[in-house]
Amino acid sequence: MNPEAAEAAEAALPDVTVTVIVYNDAERLPRAVQSVRRQTHANIEIVISDDHSTDETPQVARKLAAQDPRVRHLRLPRNSGGCSAPRNRALEIARAPYVMFLDSDDELTDNAVELLLSAHREREIDFAMGAVVRVREDSGRRTTWMPHLVAERRTVIGIESEPRLLFEHLSTSKMYARAFLDRHDLRFPEGIHYEDQLFTAQAYCLAKEFTVIPEPVYRWYVAQYTATSTARASISNQRDRLDNVRDRVRVQRLIDDFLAESGHVGLREEKDYKFLKHDFRMYAGDLPYRDDVWLSAFADLTTPYLDSLSPTACTRLPRTERVVLQLIRERRFPEARLAARGLGRAVAPRHVTPDATGAATYWGESIPTTDISRRELDVSDLELDTRPFRSALFRHEITELTRGPGASIDLTIRTYDPGRRLPVGPHRAGLLLTPGRHRLTVPFRLSPVSPGIFEGQVHLDLATAPVPHHGFTGTRHPLLRIESQSLHNTAVLLAPLTFPALTTHIPYHSGTAPHRVTIEPEPRTPGRLQIHWQPLGVTGRLVHPVVRRLARPRVRRAARLLRSALR
Repeated sequence: MNPEAAEAAEAALPDVTVTVIVYNDAERLPRAVQSVRRQTHANIEIVISDDHSTDETPQVARKLAAQDPRVRHLRLPRNSGGCSAPRNRALEIARAPYVMFLDSDDELTDNAVELLLSAHREREIDFAMGAVVRVREDSGRRTTWMPHLVAERRTVIGIESEPRLLFEHLSTSKMYARAFLDRHDLRFPEGIHYEDQLFTAQAYCLAKEFTVIPEPVYRWYVAQYTATSTARASISNQRDRLDNVRDRVRVQRLIDDFLAESGHVGLREEKDYKFLKHDFRMYAGDLPYRDDVWLSAFADLTTPYLDSLSPTACTRLPRTERVVLQLIRERRFPEARLAARGLGRAVAPRHVTPDATGAATYWGESIPTTDISRRELDVSDLELDTRPFRSALFRHEITELTRGPGASIDLTIRTYDPGRRLPVGPHRAGLLLTPGRHRLTVPFRLSPVSPGIFEGQVHLDLATAPVPHHGFTGTRHPLLRIESQSLHNTAVLLAPLTFPALTTHIPYHSGTAPHRVTIEPEPRTPGRLQIHWQPLGVTGRLVHPVVRRLARPRVRRAARLLRSALR
């Protein structure tokens, strides 16, 4: 080929290949592909890699390919059951020098390709990575995934200089130089889930340089998780399946082997800490919903691996998480379920036991019998008896819930005070609920029933909740506030893990739209009382959606000015 022809052929190649993997997701595939088609950098190739879908996905993919010459449709001859094979097959036909990966239920931000490609063109790097925005599908709430890791723009010279980046294990937030992947024969491991974790760990270790940018490049849509996941749930949301646990542990062992073989054993502590703080932590939050049979199998799968982890990684965990770990190791499953409720929500143990000298205080109703158990179950560092009252740890549980007249419920609430912060006698308390901008406070009294335990009765009439006139769509979890000697302490309120959902229609008055209100247990940790409002009629169909759009950040100021003018 002459130089002119070679130059013309090179100019015809796309700058970036974006692979969109899909399986039986005909409904959401167009949204994902459209997010790539509208990129501000247009010289791209889009490969739809279909893992042999059995729904309308092939037809939808062919239609998308017919609409845009940049779109190619690749259909695997058989279903692989995972994400790795469709990504690897797409890499085999990708024509661009840079590649990205997108899942069919997610989106790229409009300038993702432009931003990441610019980082590659600024200097020779192996990959560039940006911020990920998590979008809750039920509420639309947006948060940044691991924001502390992508807060500033920088080029990292070797992962050893920033081992904390191992926490950001997504392959989809990155643009890779194809030459880097080929040089190391870096592909996704097939036949196993959590392939991202191994692939990304290998990429971090093999890369000489990579650039981090703070701008969002990926929108990760997160469906509401339930303790018993459905077939449509993502792999990470199928945590009730024991093969899910088995795959996660297997991937961790593969990462450990790679670290040892590639000379990166110094990263082991950080990687172990990431496993404990992220991977195991997700299962720990679900433990209250698991029975002893499941927990026994879970312990069989995880305990041998837990015993192989770096001791220093374990000591970096919060005390409440170390307690759950130890109770699983000791196969004390009922107690593990109890300890796991409220993880990360400043919930106290029900009971603690001081040793004979008073130098240590242990989780539970007895003193541990082994050295390791005493070390891990010592909750002295929770400072149950010395914290400032505003941050003191209590445990509030609904022990009885019954439906009252109209839109009301009656609650029996028990408060555990293991640090003995509350003087003997009754105490003023309040149930706090805020559907919208205004708060409903239901006062009641907590009375002592035994040392460190108090009970109270609450009548909550949801018809009195201050719902905005334009309606309120959303979920709220009541809080409990205790008053003692002019001081306040506000904390979460745990509900029974299971009870029949209660649904009622509230007409409201004074022009407020009617609503359907549902009361149910929160389907995941920490298991709070969950109340969901949905406006009905014209307000629900027309008025409320308009008001929600006006509440978006870009027009919030304009909406406030308009309200002022109307007044």
